[in-house]
Amino acid sequence: MKITEVRIKLMESGNDNEKLQAFCSITFDNAFVIRDLKIIEGTRGWFVAMPSRKLMDRCTKCSCKNQLRARFCNQCGCKLAEFRGMGRDTNGKQKMHADIAHPINPECRENIQQAVLSSFHAEIEKSKLPGYICSYDDIDHDFEPASYAEEKSNVNRGYQTDEQG
Repeated sequence: MKITEVRIKLMESGNDNEKLQAFCSITFDNAFVIRDLKIIEGTRGWFVAMPSRKLMDRCTKCSCKNQLRARFCNQCGCKLAEFRGMGRDTNGKQKMHADIAHPINPECRENIQQAVLSSFHAEIEKSKLPGYICSYDDIDHDFEPASYAEEKSNVNRGYQTDEQG
């Protein structure tokens, strides 16, 4: 697969201690998009973090899902065990997130990282020019089918669509 587009959304640079520098989306073969990759400034330089979700477990009393860092159940208020989800990453830290999408091999990861970081540095240069407009924000508009967009605008104007009866 070939990366055919990379879109970058730079973060506000108000805080110099902020590690998250940008969000991005990548498109493969003009057919498949992965959104919410993060460009992070780590201790060993820039890297691309894949989209992830917070890991959850269930309360032993009511079976409600709770984040691993939660100390009390969101549903019943029961105190949760302190050391839940004992999975550890390669640095020995407790795993709090799981990747939603990720490369299978190092070559693919390097290919993605090179393309994203190259686009990131180009976006930083573009952002310095007068009249800069971020192209990341209109990504939903690009992939929205015309009939859906028309239906949505009719609903916003107060018209009923065929599906609404």
